Amino acid sequence: MSRTDSKRGQRSAAKALPLEIRDLTPDLWPSFEKLFGANGACAGCWCMWWRLREGEKFMQIRGAEARRRQKALVMRGESQGLLAFSGAEPVGWCAYGRRTEFTALARSRTLACDDADEVWSLPCFFIKSGWRGRGVGRVLLRAALGRLRAPGAPMAEAYPVRPPATNSTAFTGTVPWLESEGFRVLTDRPRGRQRARRML
Repeated sequence: MSRTDSKRGQRSAAKALPLEIRDLTPDLWPSFEKLFGANGACAGCWCMWWRLREGEKFMQIRGAEARRRQKALVMRGESQGLLAFSGAEPVGWCAYGRRTEFTALARSRTLACDDADEVWSLPCFFIKSGWRGRGVGRVLLRAALGRLRAPGAPMAEAYPVRPPATNSTAFTGTVPWLESEGFRVLTDRPRGRQRARRML
């Protein structure tokens, strides 16, 4: 099978998945918590990596404090994202929001940009074990792009890694995966996170 055929197959599989995509709301916190589990998705992150405050280290907030902060954001309606459900079971997550909401991005030299106020970010994906490689992330990505178009967002930005990648590093997506969905990589680092955009 060619690489092109493989991509087409992934798209067809994603389209055929019987998933329901729902916006994160305070009422869905129990589902979010269930999906993230005891490990807070990965290493106690609770999708707070990009929201670290200036001077903080991840090890200082991982686990219970990260969970507390994320729950507070959700309850105030300040954490935007999508949950994928198979029946009643949460199986995937995609975070999105204005780039300026993810304060760690503003302090990153390698991911810096000069138009942050115009950019919407897709900084995190988490897929439940047993559902990875089945197109859940692709369904979430496409749904998130639709959410961004609704208020007139001009562009989406993501921060993928180059293969090979592990589950602990690929929570931002991979370069080939995002390129197959129309993103263009703007950086050329041999390692680490890249900056990729798609115009909407």
